[in-house]
Amino acid sequence: MKKLSARRRHPLAAVVVLLLALAATGGLYAAFAPATQAQADTTAQSLAIDEGKKLYQVGCASCHGTNGQGSSDGPSLVGVGAAAVDFQVGTGRMPAATSQGAQVPRKKPIYNQTQIDQLAAYISSLGAGPAIPTKNDYSPEGADIAKGGELFRTNCAQCHNFTGEGGALTHGKFAPSLEGVAPKHIYEAMLTGPQNMPSFPDTTLSQQNKKDIIAYLNAVNGDQTENPGGLKLGGLGPVSEGLFAWIFGLGALIVVAVWVAARTAKAKKS
Repeated sequence: MKKLSARRRHPLAAVVVLLLALAATGGLYAAFAPATQAQADTTAQSLAIDEGKKLYQVGCASCHGTNGQGSSDGPSLVGVGAAAVDFQVGTGRMPAATSQGAQVPRKKPIYNQTQIDQLAAYISSLGAGPAIPTKNDYSPEGADIAKGGELFRTNCAQCHNFTGEGGALTHGKFAPSLEGVAPKHIYEAMLTGPQNMPSFPDTTLSQQNKKDIIAYLNAVNGDQTENPGGLKLGGLGPVSEGLFAWIFGLGALIVVAVWVAARTAKAKKS
């Protein structure tokens, strides 16, 4: 017993006990952890990156560089994240046409979703960035439409106007219409700030704020049997509404005034 007590008080006793505990923990983890599933996920991710690199070399490297470092024809893609790739390629903006104007417009995508995911996986491997949002991130279910309208008018209406109809910017640029844009792409645009648009990370607009804005846009641009405000005149705001009032309202009053004057003059002659 005295020998055993002496060994317990040995300076290396605690180290030996710690090593034994770590060995036991590692053994239990190796025995029960889903190693097969983890290995399968790693293999699938590696294959996606490899396929994405092949697609990138064919369709993107001529502008963005062989390793995504950028060139005089395209910016660096290091650190832009998968969400930026999913938005740009998923909306058909990328790859861009050879002869493009001041801004790259939306067009029909040339890659399917599987290929887009592979490109996103490769670009993500070049540097960390915003990930592709899940359906739960951008689903407008249970969102506050009124709050979304307030946020949209504060942060977005200056360019996209009050109902997301779009509008002109400087030097031939424009804010595109948001009608018919998928909720995922609206969320990704807010997250990444494509082209002339500023980015709105979660520190600026929370995930719930983004969902509220998406719900508002769905409400004003969705399929509606009638507009409760009447003829919306393109949804361009008070300028078009005021012009309509001046041209048609004042014009109608002038016509009525001329008609009354003509009738009065005719009555006096008779």
